[in-house]
Amino acid sequence: MEMTQGMRLDEAKAHVAGKLGVSPADLSDPTIMKDVRAEMGFGRIPVQELTYPRDAQAFEAKFNIAVALGVPINAVEKFRSRVKQPERV
Repeated sequence: MEMTQGMRLDEAKAHVAGKLGVSPADLSDPTIMKDVRAEMGFGRIPVQELTYPRDAQAFEAKFNIAVALGVPINAVEKFRSRVKQPERV
């Protein structure tokens, strides 16, 4: 949010927290954010816990984050520009 929207840190934290439905202090609480990440399909951090087959993993999580926060993420945008729907014959 700081880079893409030109927000200051406190403003960016408040914005993200609002989009996620948590308080700005909750953003640094690993227990709360574990649940938020699971509920919103943001994937889970493997060093903190086991991954689960139905959870979003790496790249899928980036797509979900981009949609939830309404910001472009370079890797997602590059992927979208390279992948096109095949034309039907």
